[in-house]
Amino acid sequence: MTWDWEKLKQQQQKTGGGGVPPQVDEILKNIKQFKFPGGPVLIVIVLIALFFGSSTFFTVGVDEVGVVQRFGKYIRVSQPGLNFKLPTGIEKVTKVKVKRVYKEEFGFRSPSGEARKLFASGGTENMNVSLMLTGDLNVGVVPWIVQYKVKDPYNYLFKVRDPRKLLIDMSESSMRLVVGDRSINEVITKRQEIAIEAKQHLQAEMDKSETGIGIVTIEMKKTNVPEAVQPSFNEVNQAVQEKEKMIYQAKEDYNKAIPTARGEAERTIKMAEGYALDRINRAKGDASRFVALYNEYVKAKDITKRRMYLETITDLFPKLGHKYIIDSEQKNLLPLLNLGKNGAEK
Repeated sequence: MTWDWEKLKQQQQKTGGGGVPPQVDEILKNIKQFKFPGGPVLIVIVLIALFFGSSTFFTVGVDEVGVVQRFGKYIRVSQPGLNFKLPTGIEKVTKVKVKRVYKEEFGFRSPSGEARKLFASGGTENMNVSLMLTGDLNVGVVPWIVQYKVKDPYNYLFKVRDPRKLLIDMSESSMRLVVGDRSINEVITKRQEIAIEAKQHLQAEMDKSETGIGIVTIEMKKTNVPEAVQPSFNEVNQAVQEKEKMIYQAKEDYNKAIPTARGEAERTIKMAEGYALDRINRAKGDASRFVALYNEYVKAKDITKRRMYLETITDLFPKLGHKYIIDSEQKNLLPLLNLGKNGAEK
């Protein structure tokens, strides 16, 4: 385009050379005087080419995928990188971040200020989302965090109208279901177990609803009872601890006394068994010896009889003291009168 630089310099000199731009009407006049090669048709072609060129190529980030729709109907999912589609008006691309981890907080505000306010169906702010009734009819304050990702872009975009709202509602429902099956002490002490069970239940509901959401983790924050009942709850816990202490002491005494008594009983039984075994063995030995003697007696009755007689006499005579031998034919009693006086032994 040819500009009238001489005229522009003259205007700058008249205004003192302050670099004032030409008037708008003069610029428009110069643009109208500019001659494009090829005429208006070429301009239209260039504009159409730029429009279609910019709308047919698109880039998908490394942490996302592109969901392509043709006249509103789902066609395909484009992977990260440079991709091609039909021009705008025919195909539309919706980018979904599938690697980003989203977070929903329930019952508390994070210090970073990232917490989202949860609203009830009536439109008022739900301040009691963390107040839950436990299985033993106590009220507990149960705050928690749900972290999730988009695992199925198609279901996430087309199957549920508001996946996040459904996630919030189902998270609260799942947590209340799990907490309602446990006592207040279990809710306070077994947070990890409750979080795992709540995650499994919530994921099952998300899959059943075809939300396309995958639960990464559920983190239980500090669980307690409401401040109004905290002193009474502490007294109950103290009483329970005293009760458990006494039970443990009784079990300790039991474990000391019972094993000792069992050991004593076992020792007595072993001694009795040993004594019985000794008596049995002795009786068997005596019986065996008697049988052996009897067998020898059967082989030589006279010799065995005489030997047994001599052995008995040999063992018996030394114990009899003074012994007197009298002739069997002696019939006079006078010799017997002085037997105890002279002390003779015949």
